[in-house]
Amino acid sequence: MKTKKILVLHGPNLNLLGYRELSLYGPLSLQKINTHLKKIAQKQKYTLLSYQSNVEGALVTKIQKWALKVDGILINPAAYTHTSIAIRDALLAVGIPTVEVHLSNIYKREPFRKHSLISDVVHGQVIGFGAKSYELGLEALIQTIERQRA
Repeated sequence: MKTKKILVLHGPNLNLLGYRELSLYGPLSLQKINTHLKKIAQKQKYTLLSYQSNVEGALVTKIQKWALKVDGILINPAAYTHTSIAIRDALLAVGIPTVEVHLSNIYKREPFRKHSLISDVVHGQVIGFGAKSYELGLEALIQTIERQRA
């Protein structure tokens, strides 16, 4: 039986979690979020691969490179949510189950953050629940993958 895998992609500045704008993003570091997600994935018999980059092209390359090796993608494109047609096109091209997550509620923030360029090519969004957004997004992604396998 093929090992079930999920790629978790974190966009720019998420490497600063745990000490940047704590009131907005919370106290957990990216490492702690990834560790927690790996435990959840293991309980569901999934392997989790995590990657963070501040570089748009690196995120696009990861999507393309791993598309045939993973069952789904959990992505927080961060600031690229609102600007990256390249990430949108990569997700659209690979066509695997994808869930978008955000720590903050992007619709309650600055006007330029109220639009996601990828929301129409992903299976769903989980936003505004801090680190719990990742957990809920992962659970939704696993359910989506499992429904497609049935």
